[in-house]
Amino acid sequence: MTKVHEFAGIIHSMELMRDQTWDGNSYPFSLPAVRGWDRLEFHPRVTFFVGENGAGKSTLIEAIASAYGLNPEGGSRDHNFATRETHSPLGRHLRLIKAPRRVKDAFFLRAESFYTFSSYIDDEGNRSRMGGHALHELSHGQSFTALVENRFQGNGLYILDEPEAALSPNRQLTFLSRLHELVGLKSQFIIATHSPIILGYPDALIYEVSDRGIFPAQYEDLEHVSVTRNFLNRRDMFLETLLADDD
Repeated sequence: MTKVHEFAGIIHSMELMRDQTWDGNSYPFSLPAVRGWDRLEFHPRVTFFVGENGAGKSTLIEAIASAYGLNPEGGSRDHNFATRETHSPLGRHLRLIKAPRRVKDAFFLRAESFYTFSSYIDDEGNRSRMGGHALHELSHGQSFTALVENRFQGNGLYILDEPEAALSPNRQLTFLSRLHELVGLKSQFIIATHSPIILGYPDALIYEVSDRGIFPAQYEDLEHVSVTRNFLNRRDMFLETLLADDD
């Protein structure tokens, strides 16, 4: 296992800047994930956001990437592709508190626009940083793995939105191993995920996002974990209840 050295992280925390353009009654400012805090701390290595669909975690992740100067549709600072201007204005209201250190790399991955990102990379013809592969010649999971193994070089900030969408359970375990290698290379990860496997990375900060707001949580207390565990342990009972006739 790669030894993880202590380091200060890249982003320590973020603050909400409520100026005259802030409208607490409109999206995204009306989301409990946004309106219920003034400052959030980040773990120097791995921070997770987990919650139900629609809770606002992807909106928050996108805003962090945008505030850091990354392409809101995915990629790094030098990726300028865009399909539709659908990202929220929240990024303009975030103040990121950064460490005084040089960062070699930064990347934002979002599952919903990974196909577009792959097209952009293949059209640019820049395959050297993807292991020499055209991403569209690989499966979704293979192209994501090629990205993480070849494009992510360390000493970087990696912001990922639902990386498990591309990955089988075995590939998620492989991803955890690579994440740990990159953490050992002084990288910081901020990840929105539903995956109990990915959330299992040790000594990470987990924020649970719900209609009550954002709160730190422990792995064993997460609903995603308990539901998955209960289903696997009592599959027949769950299916009997879920699939029962309404008569």
